[in-house]
Amino acid sequence: MKKFLLTAALALVAFASAFAVTDGQTYEPVNGIKIVNSWILDRFHTPTVFPKAEYCNTRARTAVMNNGVIYIARSEVKAAVVAPGDTVPQSVIYRLDAKTGAELPALDVTLDGKPYGEFLGVNSIGRDNFGHVWVIPYTSEKTADIPVYTLNVETGELTLVTTLSKGDKIARTDYYDVIGDITREKAECNIMNAGTQVATIYRWHADQGAEEFEGGFEGDLSLEITAFFPETVTNWSYAPVVKMCYDPASETPYAGELFYIDGFNSVPALYDVTGSIIDSFEAVDKALYPEAGTNGVAEFTLDERNFMVYSIAQYAGTGHGCQANIVELGEGMSLGGMTKYWQIPADSLGQTSDGGNRVHCFNVEYNDAQDVVTLFDFKSFNGMAVYQIGKNVGGGEEPGTKGDINADGVVNVSDVTALINKILGTATYADATCDINADGVVNVSDVTALINIILAGN
Repeated sequence: MKKFLLTAALALVAFASAFAVTDGQTYEPVNGIKIVNSWILDRFHTPTVFPKAEYCNTRARTAVMNNGVIYIARSEVKAAVVAPGDTVPQSVIYRLDAKTGAELPALDVTLDGKPYGEFLGVNSIGRDNFGHVWVIPYTSEKTADIPVYTLNVETGELTLVTTLSKGDKIARTDYYDVIGDITREKAECNIMNAGTQVATIYRWHADQGAEEFEGGFEGDLSLEITAFFPETVTNWSYAPVVKMCYDPASETPYAGELFYIDGFNSVPALYDVTGSIIDSFEAVDKALYPEAGTNGVAEFTLDERNFMVYSIAQYAGTGHGCQANIVELGEGMSLGGMTKYWQIPADSLGQTSDGGNRVHCFNVEYNDAQDVVTLFDFKSFNGMAVYQIGKNVGGGEEPGTKGDINADGVVNVSDVTALINKILGTATYADATCDINADGVVNVSDVTALINIILAGN
């Protein structure tokens, strides 16, 4: 009877949400910090759903989370009519609710009131430190200028912010990073890119209030890197990722003068604006090295500790696919002193080739108390997931909002999964939190009660 009721409860879960499942993993706390998966949508956990989504496409290469919404940029989605007899392959921005994974209305991308259809026109999407979502296209080794746009997140309309010059050194550019305020209204702005198949990095700077961007290397637009890790590397190869470091304790927190570069044939290394390596994986345990061919890194702070998340393999990883390590950095934020916390997902997002996009996207948002981090993880053509990280996530001894089993601040299908794991004995949430119907025992009747709470709220 118990198995029958549990099966029925699982069927209700499927009814309540077509795809909002969790990765089914229990992650052990490390140094008092916990992590729980809010939801996951990928080839491994939702194999009949994710591959059918329009954002499961090799042209949907990057994604970002901003103010509780996920934006997935896909170039060249559909033929859009600009004028009679004139069509363009229009880009689309897909949107999901970051708390639940539920799909929101997609945005047709437009520029000057017309469909926007540049080749790989929304190859990079991101956000600045003031909540502006930006998009930047791919440019070839024959293209001297790079247009930079902000995105109206309600209408899909692009606004040209600036056109960046590559100067005398013209290389292919794939993925970008922006720090500060891209509008320059509230802070300075810095934009960076590491060129493809070269040792060239680009940097553009604008002071607060400035109309134009200038070269970010003491006036120069680009810099040739001569120091790499591993030392055998001589350029970034294909589609490298650059990530500037935000320093809230500095008088110039958005200067981004320290930055990671993660290339196809290298591992993340920390540089300064002179091109010198500040830190690398040289002193890191070899077991923590990422495999070649995957690019992606981000930092965050929590409980006065400094963390880094970095991609450890692409789809062809040994024993895993499209996963990342979350580590606490060592004293002085050193890479060599890092301590591994978790590998996410513990199993996989997927192991399907995306045609060589390389990039693996991560970004975080903090709650108002700054004691919980929401981490968004996206790998093109394989999937995405949202995790909550903090001391009080994943349930506790005292009940909180009724039905919020995993203590992520929202009651949804991920709590049903958590409750089922509790009943099956694979999770250790508090009885007081899990006894939804208050009958003194935690069993499948509580699953039904929880689903009724969720359905009543929708």
